[in-house]
Amino acid sequence: MWRGLGLALALCLLLTGGTESQGQSSYCKQPPPWSIKDQDPMLNSYGSVTVVALLQAITNYSFFCIFSKYVRLEDLRVKLEKEGYSNISYVVVNHQGISSRLKYVHLKNKVSEHIPVYQQEENQPDVWTLLNGNKDDFLIYDRCGRLVYHLGLPYSFLTFTYVEDSIKTVYCEDKCGNCSLKTEVKQVKY
Repeated sequence: MWRGLGLALALCLLLTGGTESQGQSSYCKQPPPWSIKDQDPMLNSYGSVTVVALLQAITNYSFFCIFSKYVRLEDLRVKLEKEGYSNISYVVVNHQGISSRLKYVHLKNKVSEHIPVYQQEENQPDVWTLLNGNKDDFLIYDRCGRLVYHLGLPYSFLTFTYVEDSIKTVYCEDKCGNCSLKTEVKQVKY
């Protein structure tokens, strides 16, 4: 009985927006400006649904977990594309810490070329802090660059469907109102 109640509560939290890790005042607004070196990933993805994953690698165990998450993220990207969800940008922002920076090149080489991995520099403003994010968070933006979902653990585990369902919702619905950049969306079943 308690397990069923817990599942029902988790579903209610997801549907009402209680799974996000930041306050409602940030929703349906543009994120604060951020860039990594000379790249502006949000500007580069303007006009498409954008999925920003905040990931970190610090130990061998953590590397295995991060690598698994990258593989699952690529699997999700391919699955959605096969289902007709096109024009979705995926971005991974590695943690700013020294351990993560040391593993960046190795991690980048293991990730699909369809998912750019950005490494923050030590002396730049921390993107995770700017986005009010934590390890393993997923931030999902509409085509106009407005934040629609900010999913943290445990809802960001890609073994669950919360991230996938959130992407599909942002793709198909105007949660933040009309977006002039919305392309004609063919009816996709999910």
